[in-house]
Amino acid sequence: MLFTIGTKVRFKHSSDEGTVTGLLDQDMVNVLLKGDGFEIPVFIEDIVPVTDPVPVKQLSPKTAPKAPTPNPQQPPIESQYAILKSAGLQLAFDPVLDREGQAKQFKVFLINDTRYDLIYTTELWLNDYIHMQQSSKLNKMSWVELGVLLYDQLNDNPVFEIDCWCITTEGTGGKMHKTLRIKPKVFFKKTLTAPLLNRPVHLFKLIENVLTTLEPKAEDLKTYTKKKTNTPGTSDSWSDILGRLSHEVLDLSEFVPEIDLHIENLVADHSKMSNAEILRVQLSHFERYLEKAIRLGVERVFIIHGVGKGRLREAIATQLRRMPEVSAFRNEYHHKYGYGATEVIF
Repeated sequence: MLFTIGTKVRFKHSSDEGTVTGLLDQDMVNVLLKGDGFEIPVFIEDIVPVTDPVPVKQLSPKTAPKAPTPNPQQPPIESQYAILKSAGLQLAFDPVLDREGQAKQFKVFLINDTRYDLIYTTELWLNDYIHMQQSSKLNKMSWVELGVLLYDQLNDNPVFEIDCWCITTEGTGGKMHKTLRIKPKVFFKKTLTAPLLNRPVHLFKLIENVLTTLEPKAEDLKTYTKKKTNTPGTSDSWSDILGRLSHEVLDLSEFVPEIDLHIENLVADHSKMSNAEILRVQLSHFERYLEKAIRLGVERVFIIHGVGKGRLREAIATQLRRMPEVSAFRNEYHHKYGYGATEVIF
């Protein structure tokens, strides 16, 4: 059904009425609520013109009364779950209302309601360009504010990417990655009470089980008994020594102090990729490589970006300037790389 600006409408699931004030897309319109003065985005499938008859359902004397109708200003809010039932790593968009009660922007929060500390690096892309990024540690049962997303930027194809590592007494686990593509139609339906923030937000689950790469397999009785009855010193083979080494030590010994960001070395088929997509892939590999270098305590690395027009080199330099872990970096002539690499010193 098509609506025009000025059409008076009624909500299908309540008696509230309003007037259409704007057309968002084929599925949504802005409606100014009658009497309240609030303007909210509404799905077309949830409203009808006021000229349509209101269906009346007769209740028998024994029928229980209907539950109170939810406030039509926002989708129904699910009840808060107990914190003991962790939902993992979550992304929350907290609406900031203006004087007219409209959400013109959203504060973006990263929530960790698990019992483990996490190391994370995040990126929010708008139309294939980085809008915000952050790398830090997120303590257990805590949250951090990442930045602000404007209401109009929901139409800029927002994509949220995160890499994180779980911290335990045995060190950090394997990397966990999540890409979340945010669509306006789904965005406004994801309204829940956020853990720790304890208020209604647009909430998305990113990584539910942060221990996927850490939980050891259970040891059967036969293996346990054999290990306990072995004579000390008889099982000190080279494989046993490697097994006892921390994975950080092994990672450091195998770490290559350079990364080549030429696109043909990163993806198999790049012929159909746009320049913006290529740059995004290159920066994503650069971020993950630098995060690993910092985590392992490497002294210096070389980022091979080539010469070209210098777009990738400048993007790398911009990110390096924002990182407190970087002591210095330079793009000078090198006997091996020429001017096609940047040296990063931590």
